[in-house]
Amino acid sequence: MKIYLGADHRGFKLKEQLQTWLGNQGFEVIDCGNTQYDPADDFSDFALKVAQRVQQDLSSRGVVICGSGVGVNIMANKVKGIRASIAMSEDQVHHARQREDLNVLVISADYTSLVEAKTITTVFLATSFEPEERFVRRLKKITDYEALS
Repeated sequence: MKIYLGADHRGFKLKEQLQTWLGNQGFEVIDCGNTQYDPADDFSDFALKVAQRVQQDLSSRGVVICGSGVGVNIMANKVKGIRASIAMSEDQVHHARQREDLNVLVISADYTSLVEAKTITTVFLATSFEPEERFVRRLKKITDYEALS
């Protein structure tokens, strides 16, 4: 599975650590930036790159990181077909993958340790969407709305 990673300066260190760890786990990791620490960079640039890559390759997943997680979450969700959410716990991520088919994981570097980030990322990558009728119906409402805009 391809994993697209992106982070601004506040998430840069955590992104670098996750990138190494995911590579060691055997995942194909594509770094969408920033590729160097730059305190003047903008979270929106990297969240957009990740979201667009996931949109083009729906078998992949994305992980975006900034200080609070909020900025990258907002940006990623502007791309049609992207369902991004901030990760607060293993249970939340499991639920979001299983029922909402979450395809971009959002991590807050300011509030998430490396151990926590590895744990929620593991759940994100290991959990499959459960295509129950009610979940599919709800997702169709989202895609129907996206088609209007």
